[in-house]
Amino acid sequence: MSSPSLESRSLSTDASDGPALSLSGLKKAFADVVAVDGIDLEVERGECFGLLGPNGAGKTTTIEICEGLTVPDAGDVSLLGLDWKSSAAELRQRIGVQLQETQFPEKLTVEEILRLFRSFFRRGTAVEETIRMAQLEEKRRARIGTLSGGQKQRLAMACALVGDPDLLFLDEPTTGLDPQARRHLWDLVDQLRSAGRTIILTTHYMDEAERLCDRVAIMDHGRIIALGTPQQLIASVGGDHVAEFAIGTDAGKEMVDVRLLTAIPGVRAHRVDAGLHQLSVVELHTTVPRIFSTLAEMGLRPSEFRTHSATLEDVFVGLTGRNLRDE
Repeated sequence: MSSPSLESRSLSTDASDGPALSLSGLKKAFADVVAVDGIDLEVERGECFGLLGPNGAGKTTTIEICEGLTVPDAGDVSLLGLDWKSSAAELRQRIGVQLQETQFPEKLTVEEILRLFRSFFRRGTAVEETIRMAQLEEKRRARIGTLSGGQKQRLAMACALVGDPDLLFLDEPTTGLDPQARRHLWDLVDQLRSAGRTIILTTHYMDEAERLCDRVAIMDHGRIIALGTPQQLIASVGGDHVAEFAIGTDAGKEMVDVRLLTAIPGVRAHRVDAGLHQLSVVELHTTVPRIFSTLAEMGLRPSEFRTHSATLEDVFVGLTGRNLRDE
């Protein structure tokens, strides 16, 4: 049987009917811990959708429910117009999954693993093409036990693609990859999206989410607390730029009057992250001199000061009070 390429194969006949993923009233608890607390969400077909959240936010449980690995306590889940209760076999033919960590038999080779995974699907991508896409040509006959962490990560990605899925779940796909391999995977995700695939992506890299995702949902404490395009979420910070400064002494820290800082024209918001004061600002050229002047009026001189364009990281910290990688 021929194995058409990812670029050329058209999607199933229902590819334009309704959302690729629909969650309604989704809930899941483990003993007294509520992992998912009433999520409603739709992901459109052909969309690369990012799900972000600190550890313990509930995003992994949400993804596992979508993948059919965990049964929800309440709520409805629909993938490609199908559900796990009545169409599990069909869904397994149409989705691809890369888990956060995948364990392979260490004595099998890369090619043997991919041929095994390819045998699970009625249709799929040729093993040769999948090896090429994952940049594993030189390791095709290498045993799994000899692969590096990054090579195993690429193999997991290849296993997710070998069934030529309509809907692809990628859980932190670039962890352990070197910069060149990471960029290659970004290009591959772009190619998959251009071919009409829907991609659900979790990542700990803000630049990755900004680069790849059409829309992003931020989760915390089992709920979605923000949803929109990266540009919309960045705009919600309240300024085009972030000015950061630190006061070196404990006595100086006590002297910072937040009310005076937020009263500066051009300052939209203030927060403190790990002792670093962060101001969301517009018009840096006029606002920054005013910040220095106001600090001087307080009798303070910053031990460090820097500015940068607002990013998804700023949105995330502002909403959750934590950096994405915080435990």
